[in-house]
Amino acid sequence: MQALERTYGRLLDLFAIAACALIFAMTLMICADVLLRNVRVIPGLAGLAWSNEISEAMLYLVTLLTAPWLLRRGQHIRVDIVLRAVPPRLGWVFEWIVDFLGLGCCALIAWYSGRAALASYQAGSLSIKTLITPEWWLLGALPVAFTALTLEMLFRMRRLWLAERAPRDDAVSTG
Repeated sequence: MQALERTYGRLLDLFAIAACALIFAMTLMICADVLLRNVRVIPGLAGLAWSNEISEAMLYLVTLLTAPWLLRRGQHIRVDIVLRAVPPRLGWVFEWIVDFLGLGCCALIAWYSGRAALASYQAGSLSIKTLITPEWWLLGALPVAFTALTLEMLFRMRRLWLAERAPRDDAVSTG
């Protein structure tokens, strides 16, 4: 199980690296757009009309790629004031309750977003803006991300089971 969890962690690291590459590409694209709008480097080209649309998609993908990685590292947003105020064993129980809720939500979103992406693919739906693209291209990232979040919730629950019977120490607001 530990080898599987390590391998899964490396996959999430690859997701994070892909997100970094998207941010780098988005930075270059936005800079090129601003440059081309303000300096006529190429005659007849005044900016990249599609750059806003592509940067929106990139931001969406960065969010989806980094969410499971951040959850694994304990760097997600976490309100832990109650966990620190109650006895450790009760805090541990609260962790379980929240993990079960998180697992259920992630699994549900993975399932329904997968159905939506498949329906979009089967219908041949298009996103018509500056660019015309198949709608499922972006919808397809959602079930992948939420399946990864579901798996991470399971690994997270395993780590909680193996740890001390107290709230986690990751992502805490107090030292």
